[in-house]
Amino acid sequence: MSKAILRVKSFLKSVLDRFFSQLAKRAIVTILCFVALAIATISLPAEAIQSRREPSLWQVYQQSLKSAKYVDLTHAIAPSIPVWEGFGPSKFEPTVNPKTGKPYTYETDGFEATHYDLATDQLGTQLDPPAHWDPYYPTIDELPATYAIRPLVVIPIQDKVAKDPNYHLAVEDILAWEKKHGKIPEGSVVFVRSDWSKEWPNPNLAKRRKFPGVGLEALKFLHLERKILLHGHEPLDTDSTPTLEGEAWLLHNGYTQAEGVANLDRVPETGALVAIGYSKFKGGLGGYARYIAICPSDWKYGVSVGQTPEAPLPKSEKPIHWDKALGVRVR
Repeated sequence: MSKAILRVKSFLKSVLDRFFSQLAKRAIVTILCFVALAIATISLPAEAIQSRREPSLWQVYQQSLKSAKYVDLTHAIAPSIPVWEGFGPSKFEPTVNPKTGKPYTYETDGFEATHYDLATDQLGTQLDPPAHWDPYYPTIDELPATYAIRPLVVIPIQDKVAKDPNYHLAVEDILAWEKKHGKIPEGSVVFVRSDWSKEWPNPNLAKRRKFPGVGLEALKFLHLERKILLHGHEPLDTDSTPTLEGEAWLLHNGYTQAEGVANLDRVPETGALVAIGYSKFKGGLGGYARYIAICPSDWKYGVSVGQTPEAPLPKSEKPIHWDKALGVRVR
């Protein structure tokens, strides 16, 4: 009996030894795996860890938008800039304290402000909503937020304009661009480069009856065939026809357009984006707009994030002051 018991004890001991040995091995392997994972995580570059955690659009900013080149396509608004004679001039003045009847000053009040007597909302670089011509379509404050950023196409016609100041973009110009760069993306913004704006801010620009424009057939092709968001041009009108037939067709059919665009000679014909901003006046029939081209990082013009002071902004050696002759503040 005692020998049998001893054999049973011996057998149980060997089984238990093997069982706990396997557990120990598994535990050790598991621990080593966790240690290896921790070491690998610690040794990963900070950029790799950050990219895993960042939302996708933040990655787009870090990887593309931060190093992109930014080019302003906007004229500064001033009383002396070109404007259609039917609107008349605008006037800037220092804002007056209604209690004292005197302008606010840095010395007395610690701040200054400006009173703008703007003759029209069709001034300078603009975004035309269709309600400018048709009351049944959206006003400037009714445009969708999706206008904010789009692919930018720049179609050059400046060589033809140099020979004919009244030249208008034609369908053949669009097709020539596409032959070189590919089909215009749906939903994109198409700006037409004519170099008309190189004389800005000469007030006489607005008095000229012949100027580069965009032909009606070209507008129809861009919107109906290529389904773009909007087009833009450098002059203050779409075309020089007696009835402004291109502008009439656009706005009576619910399309918007950009006018008074600048610096199109400083952006690539393809591969850029455009950011669109404008004042949101209630019931507004025009929009003081700002267009910023976002160009590839290797583009020769523009400035990238980090290349110029942003926060804080740089302090000037000369203070800004009111110039009565110009009717604006200058340094």
